[in-house]
Amino acid sequence: MARLFWKLKLKPYAQIMNKDGEIIIIEDDEDDQFLLEEVFNALQYPNKRVYFPDGLAALEYLHSNTSGPFIILSDINMPRLNGLELRNKLQTDAALKLKCIPYLFFSTAVNQKVVIDAYSSSAQGFFVKQTSFAQLLDTITVIIEYWKRCAAPNNFT
Repeated sequence: MARLFWKLKLKPYAQIMNKDGEIIIIEDDEDDQFLLEEVFNALQYPNKRVYFPDGLAALEYLHSNTSGPFIILSDINMPRLNGLELRNKLQTDAALKLKCIPYLFFSTAVNQKVVIDAYSSSAQGFFVKQTSFAQLLDTITVIIEYWKRCAAPNNFT
């Protein structure tokens, strides 16, 4: 067994993903951005949150940022480049795909076609954006705690 770890160069105690990385939030509604920030402040996660009004701005940032974000929360309907288009671009960009950034949709635009399209793009989740603070707090807690416990391919050197 030790040989296998040596050949694969696995870290014996790998950190789980980039737990300290930024949380990228792609949301064009300023009221939703404000509410999400209030939730993150209440939960006291140390991760820096970076907000973008559309997928194109987020894509440009991801190309220029050398550190790996922890997670991406993306709305579906946005100007310039919507969430589904951004997800497809990330899937076809070799450098960004290697970062293994969990991509979750977080939207009020929910219907069967949109959910099918989201999962067909290999998104790791689709969450309905809650309208109450308490429900949003619960949903964000579930999302972040789940991903903080997950291992990913980039945990190994």
